[in-house]
Amino acid sequence: MAQSPAGNLILVGRVAGAFGVRGELRIATYTEDPLTLAKFKALTRQDGSPALTVTSARVVKEGVVARCAGIDTKEAADALRGLRLYVPRAALPEPDADEFYLADLIGLAVRHVATDELLGKIKSVQNFGADDLLEIAPALGGQTWYLPFTRAAVPEVRIAEGLVLADPPALVGEPEGPEGDD
Repeated sequence: MAQSPAGNLILVGRVAGAFGVRGELRIATYTEDPLTLAKFKALTRQDGSPALTVTSARVVKEGVVARCAGIDTKEAADALRGLRLYVPRAALPEPDADEFYLADLIGLAVRHVATDELLGKIKSVQNFGADDLLEIAPALGGQTWYLPFTRAAVPEVRIAEGLVLADPPALVGEPEGPEGDD
């Protein structure tokens, strides 16, 4: 689950299109249990405006098939394809002490695990099809960069302290050590 720019909304699903001809929606869910989406009932758009009200849902591969208020035709369902669905952060249960939501990482300071140098702050959490990536806004300004969200690159997350310890991989083309004389 990722946090929306609105700050307190969490992305929980995306409409994949129509299912059948009676207005049912295929929804890809980003929740541990796909039916959690139906428990939220009212889902919002990224700006917080109402999106869908789920009236019933059943689990299918890669999400749920849902009936939603006001969606009665295949055409109406297909028109919603790609719609991202959000819920308020407050609607989610609090994670266990050693767990967190990816959205909770946004805004945390990132320090180098060995040098304690401030590298920047987490701007967003992205996933372009492989693993999660932390988008880092550099402490000294400039272009953001991505840090793989793996145990090797991010050995420690301290939510309560507002801190992530990182060991970024070496940049391509970065010298590995002193060069000898030729």
